[in-house]
Amino acid sequence: MEGKEEDVRLGANRYSERQPIGTAAQGAGDDKDYKEPPPAPLFEPGELKSWSFYRAGIAEFVATFLFLYITILTVMGVSKSSSKCATVGIQGIAWSFGGMIFALVYCTAGISGGHINPAVTFGLFLARKLSLTRAIFYIVMQCLGAICGAGVVKGFQQGLYMGNGGGANVVASGYTKGDGLGAEIVGSFMLV
Repeated sequence: MEGKEEDVRLGANRYSERQPIGTAAQGAGDDKDYKEPPPAPLFEPGELKSWSFYRAGIAEFVATFLFLYITILTVMGVSKSSSKCATVGIQGIAWSFGGMIFALVYCTAGISGGHINPAVTFGLFLARKLSLTRAIFYIVMQCLGAICGAGVVKGFQQGLYMGNGGGANVVASGYTKGDGLGAEIVGSFMLV
């Protein structure tokens, strides 16, 4: 019995906590499980010779293209219908946006980081997680993917596209564009 108590005491000492679990961050020191990578350099010309650099840009282009293509078609399908019950409705639109982002980020996270949005790329650049070279390339590819995705919808669904405003959001009657902008700013602030 005495040997068991000795083992328990030694085990407790071997893995002692600096602070009780769940009360605060563990003490600072070099015994962390995760080491933060160093900041990305501002300009990294070696990236331009790497296939992984271009593969990541292609992944961002394809993901943004698919995101815009599917979501615009979903919005236009709901807005063309005389009855919202005959389509996927507002919840279907929300599911198409959320589902597409989930699937596309999951598929591209290992290739490019799964940004799919110039604002995300810009934020990661400001946090020094990306070089300026990579950030500009991603933003260009994302914008081209978005333009192409909307362009393909317009090309294949010309009448539906023009008749429904291209699936774009509009401010409800009784509100100004400034009210809509203010709501977007407040909503974005709350999310961030």
